[in-house]
Amino acid sequence: MSTCSLIMLGTGNAAVTRCYNTCFALRNGTQFFLTDGGGGNGILARLEQAQIPLAGIHEIFLTHTHTDHIFGVVWVVRMIAQGMNAGKYAGELRVYGHAEGLRTLEMICRGTLPGKVTAHFGKDIHFVSLQDGEPFSAAGMQGVAFDIGSTKARQFGYRLLLPDGQSFVCLGDEPYNEKNESLARQADWLLCEAFCLMADAARFKPYEKHHSTAADAGRLAAGLGVKHLLLYHTEDATLVTRRSAYAAEAAECYSGPVFVPDDGEIIDLT
Repeated sequence: MSTCSLIMLGTGNAAVTRCYNTCFALRNGTQFFLTDGGGGNGILARLEQAQIPLAGIHEIFLTHTHTDHIFGVVWVVRMIAQGMNAGKYAGELRVYGHAEGLRTLEMICRGTLPGKVTAHFGKDIHFVSLQDGEPFSAAGMQGVAFDIGSTKARQFGYRLLLPDGQSFVCLGDEPYNEKNESLARQADWLLCEAFCLMADAARFKPYEKHHSTAADAGRLAAGLGVKHLLLYHTEDATLVTRRSAYAAEAAECYSGPVFVPDDGEIIDLT
């Protein structure tokens, strides 16, 4: 494994049953930066399978409050707090996100987790609210958060500077908003949702769900001049052919490398 890598813990949309909901970790040496947690305690198995120790996670980014993103974070917070109580976790945990999302996360945690866990809130577990355009640091890397302009729940993405100087942009799980062009243009790595193939749009109805197709993502990547495109947050009815079919459809518009990872896949970013 390289010094800096992307570990896709889950790649599916909210309703998948054959793979896990979209969430991922960035590895920088021995540090791990987690983005979202999927929809439940399945995140713990994904972390274990990826050999990501909870003790190595000191920053989490919550994009928004939909069930397939927030509930896994509740479990990670719980297990880290328990690790603190057992003397197996050193240091502090910071959970980044926008204010509304973090208020919801803390409310869920306080309403469902033991007092021995919530006693850490504000002490060594911190919910750090970010503003649109505000910088943050995670796993030794510097980033800037941005409001994606969601048509549903408020949602943040981010642009992160990798150790080798490359830019890594997470667009969240809704279509790209032109107001974020300065942050997404010419990104070295662009992570973009692709709910289904354009060829299957009548079947999966992505636009009714405020999502995009692989073809849309390919056009976006070409227009923004990005170097690598990664597609996630997909349907799970076509897993056998998903990688080749999605990459081929995006490649009709985009000439750069297209990644369509499976759950658990590790991608070298250096």
